[in-house]
Amino acid sequence: MLAATAAPRIDAKRRVVLDHRKRQFAQAQWVEQGYEHRMNFYTIPPTGDITLEQFEEWGIGRLKVLAELEACQFRNRTPAETEEYMRPVLEKHLRLSSNRSNSSERDMERKKDHYSHWTLRLAFSGTADLRQRFARLETQLFKLRFQQDGSEERKKFIDSLPMSWETVSDEEKNLWLDELKAATNLNKTDEESWFKVDWEKVPELVERRQVLLKRGQAYVHVREQISMVVNEFSRTLESGLELAARFLPRMDEDNRLAPILHHLSQSFTAPDAGYSEESSIGDMASISAASIDGLSQHFPLCMQNLHRELRKNSHLKHFGRLQYTLFLKGIGLNLQECIVFWRKSFKLIADDKFKSEYLYNIRHNYGEVGGDANKRGRGYTPYSCQKLLTEAPPSAGQTHGCPYRTYSPDNLITLLQNVGVSDREVLRDVREYVGKQRYHIACNRVFEAAHKGEIKKVKDQSLWPASELDTILHPNTYFKRSFLLKNLGKVQSGDIGVDGPTQQMTD
Repeated sequence: MLAATAAPRIDAKRRVVLDHRKRQFAQAQWVEQGYEHRMNFYTIPPTGDITLEQFEEWGIGRLKVLAELEACQFRNRTPAETEEYMRPVLEKHLRLSSNRSNSSERDMERKKDHYSHWTLRLAFSGTADLRQRFARLETQLFKLRFQQDGSEERKKFIDSLPMSWETVSDEEKNLWLDELKAATNLNKTDEESWFKVDWEKVPELVERRQVLLKRGQAYVHVREQISMVVNEFSRTLESGLELAARFLPRMDEDNRLAPILHHLSQSFTAPDAGYSEESSIGDMASISAASIDGLSQHFPLCMQNLHRELRKNSHLKHFGRLQYTLFLKGIGLNLQECIVFWRKSFKLIADDKFKSEYLYNIRHNYGEVGGDANKRGRGYTPYSCQKLLTEAPPSAGQTHGCPYRTYSPDNLITLLQNVGVSDREVLRDVREYVGKQRYHIACNRVFEAAHKGEIKKVKDQSLWPASELDTILHPNTYFKRSFLLKNLGKVQSGDIGVDGPTQQMTD
């Protein structure tokens, strides 16, 4: 599966006598596969060569798609709203062209889809909870794509499946036409097409009396075919995940893949979103130490919490300072202004102590001093939501990390109320999402409520590409999006300003 593969641990002679339960991983020949159809049941693992970078990058791209699908579910989007929202997400991360497309990338798109599914199948087969979530989201993705297929392409894919059904012939259809229409509640606009299957295969349709029963066969209208295919996909995947779970210990022997799979499984808490310098507003506004108080209205709760603690106690402990310094660096605060900010914030500390105990760490974070990690002068990057959610929680008396994860539900609600979140529906949703450990969804819910009017304007007037409103996965993305939404119209005119010095920032 990987280009840099070492010598196989199982020689060719032993492969043919693998346990039949492992056939899922042994039945394919080790050659490049073709993709006749856009859709895929992923019953056979990929067998061609890809690089380690592709293995990881393709998995991350698919994970972002699944995360957005889950976000749609938690936000109670309708199927139509979900389809509209997911269209640019799929186009960006996991495009799949139809057979009618003349795209030269079509085969590579299908290869990426195939490999990325199996990458995540391995990553998320370790626990029952991960397997259940992965199966549910992959089934939703399959259904979304399947419904978007053209009727001809969908029919060809269905015909290729080893499904135990038979299309009702014209002769048989004419014989039972009136009964078929009555039994399946056929509308005038519905296609007059049915298939038959053993009635035990469709017990839910029999129970709902939506089929015609004849001689042990259930005559099912073609409109039910999609749900049957989706259900079969789900059953096949759940079975495959159980098998992958038994195979997973063998993957731990590969020190190239195991870290990648572990990283991806951790990313199911919140997908990893690397920091981009585009999250800075330094190119559109002059940020100084004195402007941070005014800009804090755009901070996510994790950074608001640190800022409030700093203003309250004129001090932050080490990990809080590290998290906050990197965030401020990411929004565009330069090193000299950052030093000014921390010096004035630590107003109870003497200059000598500040210089000896704190100044070096600030310069180190910016890459001005330090060892190999800082040789290029860039320092460390701001923390993503995933990093904040997967690191060890803070000990007593510390405030770093993600409050949605580290605070008790009651204390979290109090904190949100203290920073101005008062909508009961929002607070109820936050409590629900936190209870399900969907911390980044709770944070996005607060963001959307705080920027409801601006988001509506952006959507109604198509001011931003749809991808600019993806689920937020990084504190610096939260800040910049909030800043831009609250300054709609000012960016183009160059009339963006930031608050000047405040009472708190004076000596």
